[in-house]
Amino acid sequence: MSHSQSALLVIDVQDSFFHRPYFSDADFPAFQTQLIKLINVCQANSIPVVTVLHVEPEGPFAKASTWVKPMDFLPPLTGPVFEKTVHNALIGSGLHEWLQAQGITHLIICGIRTEQCCETTTRVASDLAYIVDFVTEATLTFAMQHPNGNLYSAAEIKERTELVLNERFARICTVNDIVQRFAA
Repeated sequence: MSHSQSALLVIDVQDSFFHRPYFSDADFPAFQTQLIKLINVCQANSIPVVTVLHVEPEGPFAKASTWVKPMDFLPPLTGPVFEKTVHNALIGSGLHEWLQAQGITHLIICGIRTEQCCETTTRVASDLAYIVDFVTEATLTFAMQHPNGNLYSAAEIKERTELVLNERFARICTVNDIVQRFAA
């Protein structure tokens, strides 16, 4: 895969999540480390790093909240910024059209929440014929409770996402896989 055909999508890594009741910083330090490493290797290899922010009319994801901005730990990102109002980053945001205009056919997916916007974007990207690398360790999610009362840990949710995406919608990759593939 050519560097010029690839883009990294950093999905919803925004301050809004700090203001949600389910936010947990248990996995946050590891996520930060892996995401920074992934961004750095992409930037060092001239792979566009695309920021995607989620916007809603009210609450922590509303522009009026002032929390719809990239988290402070991120290195300076100079690539394009797209806003979305639905779970996938490609439809209705202008991102798909931008990727097509750039000749990008390969997406590297990371961000927050693993099983929601990251997984949904991956599925839509696959349907739109992109080759997708899903970098689970550079995604973050939080424990969830099923309506039947069962509690699922963030690790269990990530494992389930890998199960349903792997070789159907994406290649499941580690950050080191991407580093090895694109290291100069």
